[in-house]
Amino acid sequence: MTIAWVFPGQGVQHRGMGGQLFDRYPTLCQQADEILGYSVREQCLAGAPPGLTDTRDVQPALFVVTALGWLDRRELTAAPDYLAGHSLGEYTALFAAGCFDFATGVRLVQRRGELMSAARGGGMLAVVDIEPRQSTLLHELLERQHAAGVDVANHNCASQLVLAGPAAALDLVAEEVRRAGLGRCVPLRVSAPFHSRHMAGAAAQFRDFLDGVALTGPRIPVIANVTGLPYPRDGVRELLVRQVDGPVRWWQGMSHLLELGVTELVEVGPGRVLTELWERVRQQPAPPAGPPASPAGPVAAGPIHPESLGCARFRRDYGLRYAYLSGSMFRGIASVELVVRMARAGLLGFFGAGGLSLAEIASALTRLRAALGSPDRFGTNLLATPGDPDHERALVDLYLEHDVRVVEAAGYTQVTPELVRFRFTGAGRGPDGTAVTGRRIVAKVSRPEVAEAFMSPPPRAMLDRLVAGRGLTSAEAAAADLLPIAGDVCVEADSAGHTDAGNPYALLPAMRRLRDELQARWRFADPIRVGAAGGLGSPEAVAAAFLLGADFVVTGSVNQCSPEAGTSVAVKDLLAGLDVQDTGYAPAGDLFEVGARVQVVRKGTLFAARANKLYQLYRQLDGLGELDPRTRQAIEERYFERSLDQVWHQVQEPRSARHSREVDRARHNPKAKMALVFRWYFAHTTQLALAGAPGEQVNYQIHCGPAMGAFNRVVAGTVLEPWPSRHVDAIAELLMSGAAEVLQRSLSCWTGRQAPPTHDRAGG
Repeated sequence: MTIAWVFPGQGVQHRGMGGQLFDRYPTLCQQADEILGYSVREQCLAGAPPGLTDTRDVQPALFVVTALGWLDRRELTAAPDYLAGHSLGEYTALFAAGCFDFATGVRLVQRRGELMSAARGGGMLAVVDIEPRQSTLLHELLERQHAAGVDVANHNCASQLVLAGPAAALDLVAEEVRRAGLGRCVPLRVSAPFHSRHMAGAAAQFRDFLDGVALTGPRIPVIANVTGLPYPRDGVRELLVRQVDGPVRWWQGMSHLLELGVTELVEVGPGRVLTELWERVRQQPAPPAGPPASPAGPVAAGPIHPESLGCARFRRDYGLRYAYLSGSMFRGIASVELVVRMARAGLLGFFGAGGLSLAEIASALTRLRAALGSPDRFGTNLLATPGDPDHERALVDLYLEHDVRVVEAAGYTQVTPELVRFRFTGAGRGPDGTAVTGRRIVAKVSRPEVAEAFMSPPPRAMLDRLVAGRGLTSAEAAAADLLPIAGDVCVEADSAGHTDAGNPYALLPAMRRLRDELQARWRFADPIRVGAAGGLGSPEAVAAAFLLGADFVVTGSVNQCSPEAGTSVAVKDLLAGLDVQDTGYAPAGDLFEVGARVQVVRKGTLFAARANKLYQLYRQLDGLGELDPRTRQAIEERYFERSLDQVWHQVQEPRSARHSREVDRARHNPKAKMALVFRWYFAHTTQLALAGAPGEQVNYQIHCGPAMGAFNRVVAGTVLEPWPSRHVDAIAELLMSGAAEVLQRSLSCWTGRQAPPTHDRAGG
């Protein structure tokens, strides 16, 4: 028998609740009294002040009663298989699961109650007795009212939901429901529209409060209100924040318990409201969000939620609420602050280590560990440095020293020994004999031959050399024989990186087929996941990626225009004004000689035109001495703003062993000297942009793809139009929630259930 215990929320409180529990746990009651400043026992049993009417006072009282009820029942019987709580009751479920102690729970609900009590304006409306045949019409009505600020706050069962929003809009909904005979409406006596977008301010304040609270993962699975699914690892903090302004998906959560085989539900606390709802859910479970076997996302006709997009195992392995990553951006543009913000939102970001010194990277890693604790909550990038294996080796040494667990490998055209050393240091066999490693590589690829190398075990000869050189042990190499170099491969198409101008509609399906072939060949215990990056600046683009089969998505350009991005205000102002046609291709400074290209901003800057001109000259001429006087003057006065001789003098300054070798070669090779001098312009223009150098915008080098312009169009006229409002987690929420809505509307249209609505989903 599989058992779940559930805890009720507000509405069940009554004078006399708690009974003899207060006598059985006097020490805990004293703790609660000291925190709250009054006697909870007298409040509950005798109705003493502050009473049981204001949410600020009800929440701590109900938590104390249900928490004591849990402890009392646990003394008599074994722990359940699953836990859940309705709204406030979720705090008792998390306490029961060991996520925090009793005193912490009291403080949490006390603060939650204060914030919710302070909210004003709007209300809530229960819609009950909904007939199954009328549910489609009701949801069409709610789609129309979404723009007016009406949200579904609770979906308790098929025949009952609760709406929240402005009072006038709720009155209009009630009238339409009555006139159409879609159900019976009951206004709720509350002071604010709880569990809706209108509580975003309270949620933000609660997030700040939670930053100072120690929380751990649940020891017993807890079904989360906002997802209807079990809490992920390291997801408690974020889901508690989202619960303040997010819906209670009770119908979905209880239906998921049925899918998990739960046969008995025990309600702990006053009343039997949840027991009655359980019986209704058993009679009519919620439709599944999508077929469990599909890694590519939902295709069934049930409700689609952003949490269900992509590969469930990917989300579970990384402890994420969405199959969504933010990619690294050069020279710390993907900053510590950006990565921390992503982690606190239950997502994963990669720090932009490329182009930084080892000391700067070490400092960033120290700050990330101090802010986030676990190394599993962040990643950093490992940018290919062809011709400089010493730097790559030193960087891997640094990552191993700081116990970095996840890297984004970018710019690689072939697998290197250092990539293999990072991935398999510490690898071995699990208790069941399966090969395991605690380090992950997310490899960005745009060519099948490179993808194949990453999706295969390391070459045996490379492993032998690493063992001989003590880079790996024999046991680590033996485990590496059974694992891919990268368990996650990201297909990078039309982005700002080195992408060969790939087309995602051709690349992603081809890479998925290649993955399937290699999986069949190597028979890895855990199948490789294939993600998508590039061009993801709108909900429609993200939806398309999942429809093409992406197990996860990685965003880049859109995050550059966020408050957390480590670039200048001048650059962000420029990015916020781009349209989809305002980027173009230019040579890549790090691969200038071979002609690799990247996408850059061309509106408001002449960098792209000037960089392309420099590469054209490099291809045509054999050295700086062949420049005609007019061209040389233009380069010195307009491009470089200094003489070529001055640039050559700067270029010769010692930096690294690789750079010294390049300078020595350039002293005897005019073509190599020309390349070094021209490459100086790329480093210089990057620094101008990062610093926001006044009067130098014409030379700003800003890597960016058309996703930025697409995103600007999506948020035009909304609260996210000004870039200071575009926090990276808000960008993720908009893209993923929007993608789920796009897929839901399209699926409804394809199946003939309803026509897709046309309202602007960016909303407010």
